Amino acid sequence: MIEDVNGNRLDPSSGAVPGGSQGGEDPYASLERALTRARVLPVLRVELAAQAVDAVAQAAAAGLGVVELTATTTAWPEALRTCRARWPELTIGLGTVTSASIARRAIGEGADFLVSPFPCPEVRAEAQRGGTAFLEGGFTPGEVAHAAAHGIAKLFPAHVGGPAYLRDLLSVLPGARIVPTGGIRGNDVADWISAGALAVGIGRALLGSGMAERLAALRATP
Repeated sequence: MIEDVNGNRLDPSSGAVPGGSQGGEDPYASLERALTRARVLPVLRVELAAQAVDAVAQAAAAGLGVVELTATTTAWPEALRTCRARWPELTIGLGTVTSASIARRAIGEGADFLVSPFPCPEVRAEAQRGGTAFLEGGFTPGEVAHAAAHGIAKLFPAHVGGPAYLRDLLSVLPGARIVPTGGIRGNDVADWISAGALAVGIGRALLGSGMAERLAALRATP
């Protein structure tokens, strides 16, 4: 068990977390399944909307069911809207969500989940109102514990501590669902999964020509 900031004991493996959708499946349970199957979460930090759409096409071609666009992409709402219409079967999130206004726009455009690079209470509030999963970023044990108590935590920047740091976190947060992201190379994915990661966020190392092949190879890695 882990605890929220009010000392309430929560079981992250149960999928029963604050802010889940009412009258339907908990959005965190659905996202957890998608991430577990994918093992890799492509973080598609590109400059232009057209580049983002192309990157999603390559991820879909590799058989990946989940992707993360970013709010740093010019005209990201257009990219999200286009991808949502073109690949309705994909689980599509928006990363670098750092304000309530971005969160509201992303939810309105059909984002399945939101991701922040650091603790963002205002984004969490919007995600809860919208019944949308939120991967809140954190690095310190306290930040990661708080995020994991509410659903799924993003460990960022993950390369600073490496897989050993994730193991240490999970030794005091057993059952926590954590997605390490930031500075991770493709050939390190297996080490992070072995350390207990739910999935591994990779950005720069994937992008460019041959992305679909790199993703397929990563998913096939034991």
